[in-house]
Amino acid sequence: MKIFLDTADYDAISMRYDTGLIDGVTTNPSLIKKSGDDPFEAIKAISESFPDLKSISAEVVADLACDMVEQAKPFMELDNVTIKVPCTVEGLRACRQLRDLGATVNVTLIFSAAQAVLAAKAGATYVSPFVGRLTDNGCDGLELIKTIYDIYARQPLGTEILAASVRSPEVVALCYREGSDIVTMPPGVFDRMYESVLTREGLAIFQKDWDSINK
Repeated sequence: MKIFLDTADYDAISMRYDTGLIDGVTTNPSLIKKSGDDPFEAIKAISESFPDLKSISAEVVADLACDMVEQAKPFMELDNVTIKVPCTVEGLRACRQLRDLGATVNVTLIFSAAQAVLAAKAGATYVSPFVGRLTDNGCDGLELIKTIYDIYARQPLGTEILAASVRSPEVVALCYREGSDIVTMPPGVFDRMYESVLTREGLAIFQKDWDSINK
C-alpha cells in the first residue's frame, strides 16, 4: 500500500514529506504549469530534495513514440523518475522502448480494462485508471479498479495499479479495497485522511480529563 501526492508544488510536497507517509509524486503538464516551473527543473528539484520517494513521474507529450522517448531521456538521468506516457498506440510503443532502455513507465489515462491489458503487455510498471473522471462520465471507476486487479491477479506481469483522479479520502480507501497498489491524490485529499469529528471529540474529552488529573 503506497501513497503518492498528485502535485508539482515543491512546498506542498515538502510540508508532507516529513510525515514519512508519502511514497511518491505524480505530475503532469497541467500541474507543472500551475506550479510555474520549467518541467525539467521542477522534476529535478523534487528528485534531489526528496531522495526517499520511490517514484517521481515526468509526463512526456508527443504524437510519435520516438519523440516521447527523446523527451524522456533527460528525465531518465534523474534518480527515481518514472516516465508517464498515454495509453495510445504510440504511447505503448514508447513504453516498450523506454522499458528496454531501463526506465520505469506509468501508462496514464486508463479508462478500460482492455487498455490496462495492453499497457501491462507493453511492460508498464504502473497503470493509472482515472477513477473520478470515469465516475463523472457515468461509469464506475471503482469497478474498473476491481476488474484490472482480477485480471492482473490471474495473469501476473508485474504491473501495479496506480489509482488516479481521486477526490476524497473515502474513495482513497475504496481504491485500496478494490485492489489498488497505489493511490495518488492532491495534497488536500491527503490532509483530509487524518480527519474525523469523532477523533476531535475524543481528543477534547481526553484533554479535559488530563487537565483535571493534573490540577
